[in-house]
Amino acid sequence: MNALLDGLAALGRGAFAACRFAGALTLFALAGVSHLLRPPFHLRAFLRAFVEFAYFSLPVVALTAVFTGMVLALQSSTGLSRFSAESAMPNLVVLSITRELGPVLAGLMVAGRVGAAMAAEIGTMRVTDQIDALTTLSTNPMKYLVAPRLLAGLLALPLLVLVADILGVLGGFIIATVSLGFNRAIYLENTFNYMTTQDVVSGLTKAAVFGFVIALLGCYHGYRSRGGAQGVGAATTSAVVGASILILAFDYVLTELFFAR
Repeated sequence: MNALLDGLAALGRGAFAACRFAGALTLFALAGVSHLLRPPFHLRAFLRAFVEFAYFSLPVVALTAVFTGMVLALQSSTGLSRFSAESAMPNLVVLSITRELGPVLAGLMVAGRVGAAMAAEIGTMRVTDQIDALTTLSTNPMKYLVAPRLLAGLLALPLLVLVADILGVLGGFIIATVSLGFNRAIYLENTFNYMTTQDVVSGLTKAAVFGFVIALLGCYHGYRSRGGAQGVGAATTSAVVGASILILAFDYVLTELFFAR
């Protein structure tokens, strides 16, 4: 009986902790967005965050997209050949890349790279009292540190995903035409015939949401970090893990909104 009660108590504490975290994160996000809508706007901080998001993340996202397209072409060819449906491979590759794999994999890679960097940078500023120094200098930390990063994530990740879509489809095209013997003209024709505007728009919408989530979790955990170097490390881990989980959760929600019948 005591074991059952202890288990229920632990479950209750976990539920309260999750609700408390969701509420605090929502209030933090609302505060960050509200500062985006009110002047002044720190353009230099935004540009620095945008370059960190978009330019420096481009190599890892590009490599991930190319190899994902290649592997997807190989795997789909193996599976479709069992049903003599190899002609459907261009359709499968382009839909998988634009709808799901492009935004999700790019989001996860950027979360591991940029989300961790944001949490570490802001967390270090917190534990070394630099954020308090900003307040002393009449600079709002939310407006200077958080709001520009939220906007940068919202705008930069869709651009990365657009590049990832192109490179992922290109990777599938290379494998299909070089290794699997597909006719180039027919492959490209099938790709463009099956791809619709909704496929691309849904992926870019997901990317915008994922970019906002990555920036939000990185800023939130960094801003609330405590306890010196150990606290910064914990904040970095929490930012990456939390962003990755929310990316997968929002991926399902957005897929349901776009494609549920």
